[in-house]
Amino acid sequence: MTENINKEAQSTKKPNAKELLEQNQALQEELAKAQEEKANAEAEASSFKDNWYRTAAEFENFKKRNVDTRKNAYFEGKKDCILNLLTIGDSIDRALTLEMDEKTRTGVELISRQFYDSLKAMGVDAINPVGEPFTPETSEAIATMPCGEGDTPDTIKTVYKKGYTLDGKIIRYCQVVITK
Repeated sequence: MTENINKEAQSTKKPNAKELLEQNQALQEELAKAQEEKANAEAEASSFKDNWYRTAAEFENFKKRNVDTRKNAYFEGKKDCILNLLTIGDSIDRALTLEMDEKTRTGVELISRQFYDSLKAMGVDAINPVGEPFTPETSEAIATMPCGEGDTPDTIKTVYKKGYTLDGKIIRYCQVVITK
């Protein structure tokens, strides 16, 4: 039995300092490796987070641009349609300058009122600058006439074609005759 105890004592002998230093060195290397892996993982997570923020911001910007694009496309489509309809209004206005019997005039005036009410409902307003000073922002001068008595130069005397705005933006300029 003493023999067994001696064998156990030899097998459970304490490690010497050199072995402890080697174990300590190995553990410190493992710790350094684990800390490096942790730092790499944190950097990678930070990179993924930054990419996610950028992607989310880009998507929000895309949505805003898309809303603006749709609004502009809708406005342009509406504008094109209205511009095509304005030729009908020009014809109605010309018809009202002609001589006709009372019943016909009443019918044409009714059609004219309905037409302009429909335009008004779509956000279209007529520009009527007669008697106002000429401004190239709203009008296009197609002819000039000499100033009469009491007229001031560069005043709009006659509107040849009405101008129109859609939601406050000019879609057709007035064609006018001005005094010189």
